[in-house]
Amino acid sequence: MSQIDQAAGLRRWAETQTPLIESQPEAQTSLAEQQSETSTPTRVLVTLGLPKGAEADVTPVAEALTRWHAQGQRWVGDPATWRIVPLSMNSPHFSALVTQQSRWALWVGDDLDGFRRAYAMLKRLAQQGGPRRLLLVHPPLPSRAGLLNNLQQVAAQFLGIQLLVITPPRLRQI
Repeated sequence: MSQIDQAAGLRRWAETQTPLIESQPEAQTSLAEQQSETSTPTRVLVTLGLPKGAEADVTPVAEALTRWHAQGQRWVGDPATWRIVPLSMNSPHFSALVTQQSRWALWVGDDLDGFRRAYAMLKRLAQQGGPRRLLLVHPPLPSRAGLLNNLQQVAAQFLGIQLLVITPPRLRQI
């Protein structure tokens, strides 16, 4: 596939991922047009591992960004400025997005198979030349000790992938 065809296919895919204003058909604008009307830049976070792949509900990821912002993680900025793009590794645009997008995340669910799925996803990423640095996104957990630490260490040691794990601030002892 030529570079031009690949770029056109990627644009068509991105258009299907862009939310439209539904109030009035004549007032519908793309996300790019909405961004140009506001001064707030949008940061894209391509997210792997969500249930249902590219058709996934991104609410849990948005909630994690909001939670981290509330905990004082200044790098998050305004959580509303993030555009969370769910992606399946089976997407025909996966390899193109790896070269074009700099912010990647891996969702790890808190169910019994969440960590097994995350490890399998990391293994596929390593085999398919995926991103080598990902933000680990998860629902609120009582502690990152145990499985999150294990996943982070295994990813680094055996797969050459850096997982960035956000830890909640420690509570002060009084």
